[in-house]
Amino acid sequence: MRKQLQQLKRQSLLEERAHAMRHQPTPSEAKLFEAIRGGRLGVAFKRQVRIGGFIVDFLAPAAKLVVEVDGGSHAGRGAYSDTLGHGIRKHSGSLSGALGHRNRSGATN
Repeated sequence: MRKQLQQLKRQSLLEERAHAMRHQPTPSEAKLFEAIRGGRLGVAFKRQVRIGGFIVDFLAPAAKLVVEVDGGSHAGRGAYSDTLGHGIRKHSGSLSGALGHRNRSGATN
């Protein structure tokens, strides 16, 4: 019984933290969300979603895709996410490169 109460408390804390993080995104998260919001990539994304004991930056439920932004704080989540059937897209370059945007010369950034 005590373990269940602790687990419920942790889930509640994670939900509260995810809610706060949705209202205070990092600059990288805000920029990416502006590019993908409203189904602009053909799939809907949710921001700061609790999956198990983690909060993921972006989740596309229909595509079973998790996108993590901002590096090191996300170490070790790939294996956990894989067990849930969600793929994680990791990209450490520019936002335009990640989205395949083209520059003025027509080359992909």
